[in-house]
Amino acid sequence: MELTVVEGDITEQRVDAVVHGASRRMRGGGGVDGAIHAAAGPGLLEECVERFPHGLPTGRAGWTTGHRLPARWVIHVVGPNRKAGETDRGLLVSCYRHALAVADGLGARSVAFPLVSAGVYGWPRRDAIAAAVDTILATPTDVERAVLVGYGRTVREEIDAYVRAQG
Repeated sequence: MELTVVEGDITEQRVDAVVHGASRRMRGGGGVDGAIHAAAGPGLLEECVERFPHGLPTGRAGWTTGHRLPARWVIHVVGPNRKAGETDRGLLVSCYRHALAVADGLGARSVAFPLVSAGVYGWPRRDAIAAAVDTILATPTDVERAVLVGYGRTVREEIDAYVRAQG
């Protein structure tokens, strides 16, 4: 698999599927979740309500169509909220594994990922980068191109440095 690191807005990525960190309720929220819902339009919330009436548990993933996004699909993952006491790194790793499994089920060949839980959920950025890169590269998948999207130059540089250090 090809892993690319870019700086930018995940809602603008031209890939088959974009991943985002959703709340358990799957009803939109702040951070990347809010940006995805705003860019996709109200149809995304309607589909989330229909497909996920009870939401999703932490560490799991589900999908909807992309609505007004350039991506065909949105893969919703519920990352651990460290600020609320969810400190099990396995839940964070599970988000990436489940996202890739969902992508495989959809036939997605290119997928863009944010750093799940590294924003409003308070996961330490260094560890969020390691969890993302290591899990994406180690998980068997049919996805051909993964794009890690750093929101801002500093984040992109930190991801790039970690990827380079892995060889």
